[in-house]
Amino acid sequence: MAEKHIGVLLMTYGSPSTLDEVPEYMRNVRGGREPEPDLVVEFRRRYDLIGGSPLVRITREQAAALQGELNKDGGDAHYRVDAGMRFSRPFISEVMPEVASNADELVGIVMSPQFSPIIMGGYVRTINEAAAQLGRPEMPVRVAGDWHLQPLFIQALAERVRQALDEKFAPEERDQVPVLLTAHSMPKRVIENEPNYINNLKETAAAVAKEVGLADDRWMFCYQSAGHTPEEWLKPDFADIMPELEAAGRKHVLIAPVQFLADHLEILYDIEVGAREQAEEHNIHFARIESLNTSPLFIKALAQVVRETL
Repeated sequence: MAEKHIGVLLMTYGSPSTLDEVPEYMRNVRGGREPEPDLVVEFRRRYDLIGGSPLVRITREQAAALQGELNKDGGDAHYRVDAGMRFSRPFISEVMPEVASNADELVGIVMSPQFSPIIMGGYVRTINEAAAQLGRPEMPVRVAGDWHLQPLFIQALAERVRQALDEKFAPEERDQVPVLLTAHSMPKRVIENEPNYINNLKETAAAVAKEVGLADDRWMFCYQSAGHTPEEWLKPDFADIMPELEAAGRKHVLIAPVQFLADHLEILYDIEVGAREQAEEHNIHFARIESLNTSPLFIKALAQVVRETL
């Protein structure tokens, strides 16, 4: 039997590679609308503070690790895995000719376990449009759907939570540390049209808490990284939780994102800088889990997502 060739494309937002690219990146995110000058200044400051976002590099590392995982067992298929960005280089359209050059089938994975047809629909359109440009209508293109309860993904997050509790808190403290399981806030108007997305985020959080063995009164789900618009965004934000923890006499907190799969601005600034400042302002010792990045368990989870999508 001839070996089947399968292309896999990991897709995520992207990030500016230099501070000079911040305006262009923000313009892309906003569908071509010019960002306000003061917002550009603020985001340049944030990217400068964290030394630039490593998101593109890490997603490429995830792609390389996934390719190795998928190909290590041999079998009748050979996989090529690449990373494409929606709002920065390397754009999905730029990567598509390479990842699909010898492919019999193509799998796209949006790097968000909680899939929403409305919120992630832009990725589906982008990969389909890029595939159509190849002029190969016989090549199937499949985009992975929801995998927010994939067992190895849950285990990988739970592993990170246990590691953080063991490494960042004294033995007499770690069994009492509150854990905030966070996800990116969304405008309320968006979620009113996609309630299952929020339910999936909460289900992931509950599954991770159960896997770690956290008592119900030790963890809660909350939001972070609300946008810079006047409309109503989902609450509670972790900033709302810190004074409540202080009022309850809690001295420690661990933040564990359940949606973000790699280090980027929302981790390295919004949590590492913003949440830390909020915690310390309320006399709380702050820590966060290590991002999944190329966690072996997480890469195995992605491999399972590919296989299940096929």
